[in-house]
Amino acid sequence: MQIHTVKQGETLWTIAQQYGVTVNQIAAANQLENPNALVVGQALVIPTVSNTTTPKPVIDVNAYTINAGETGAREIQEVGRYLTYWMPFVYSLKEDGTLTTLDDTEMLKSASAERIVPVLAVTNFSSTSAGTSLAHTILSSPELQEKSITNILAVMKEKGYQGLNIDFENVRPADREHYNQFLQLAVDRLHPEGYFVSSALAPKTSSEQKGLLYEAHDYEAHGKIVDFVVLMTYEWGYRKGPAQAISPLNEIKKVLDYAVTVIPRDKILFGFQIYARDWVLPFVQGQEAETFSQQEAVRRAVQHQVAIQYDPVAQSPFYRYTDTAGRTHEVWFEDARSAQAKFDLVKQYKLRGISYWVLGYPFPQNWLLLEDNFTIRKRL
Repeated sequence: MQIHTVKQGETLWTIAQQYGVTVNQIAAANQLENPNALVVGQALVIPTVSNTTTPKPVIDVNAYTINAGETGAREIQEVGRYLTYWMPFVYSLKEDGTLTTLDDTEMLKSASAERIVPVLAVTNFSSTSAGTSLAHTILSSPELQEKSITNILAVMKEKGYQGLNIDFENVRPADREHYNQFLQLAVDRLHPEGYFVSSALAPKTSSEQKGLLYEAHDYEAHGKIVDFVVLMTYEWGYRKGPAQAISPLNEIKKVLDYAVTVIPRDKILFGFQIYARDWVLPFVQGQEAETFSQQEAVRRAVQHQVAIQYDPVAQSPFYRYTDTAGRTHEVWFEDARSAQAKFDLVKQYKLRGISYWVLGYPFPQNWLLLEDNFTIRKRL
């Protein structure tokens, strides 16, 4: 499989001729809305036959879902062959140690049909609350810690989940040891029952990194306690912040350089976001970027006939366009080139695998390249 970047004057027919494939093959591989509409800088996956017999690295692949019910089930079915684990977002802990409910029955059926290990994801935050005080309430109380794990176990047994993912964020620095104790308790309670425990970690570059997102996330402790971690290596380009690459490779490398010094490489899942963002310029505090799929990002570039550029440092594509109201927009997204750069990083650092945030944003190039680069482990 190869990646071709569209140049001035090229058509899908001339590109197909160049690689000895058909227009339909390229259009299908990239799910092009209109094969006649290309823009300069657009990256295309060319489905050529590989002559190499080099064995591919075997990795685990996880994906979170935020849509529940039939929608979530359909999303799992669409890419199920590429997944080792699936984590529905989310079961939230409450102040009394009980859990919120989730419409996950159909999703669990889809995961089972696709031989995907279902993992219960639990968190302390919501769209309306940072969860800092809730985390303190639970983590500072041995009784509530025990009760929370008891309730988590009950849901796992009832529903058929085989592992746990703990994603506590915005935890007070003073609760760092309490959080480590909670993880240890989870392992002590779940391992004898045959379940595994994982955690989600903010993207730190040193043990001394300050800030509410980082200080209570003890990389070294998580690396020792849990079975694996999900590094949340995305969201530099935050929807409420200024326009920039969402997952810049230069920043991700800093996180990995630190992580592998304190966490075994075979316990690290590399976080990969599969959505695009559109910011209105200039950035104004309180303004929120629009989030959508990579396919929509390409569609907008074609619609506005603007060339797609590529940042060689962030290893991310981007472009600017002017809307009908005369406002300037900046779009950052992922394409075949940036996906391949991330896959190369997983190989370079010899990581356990990849964790996608989040299903529901079509990105056909990613899945084709993922399969071209790796053998995906099925644990069921």
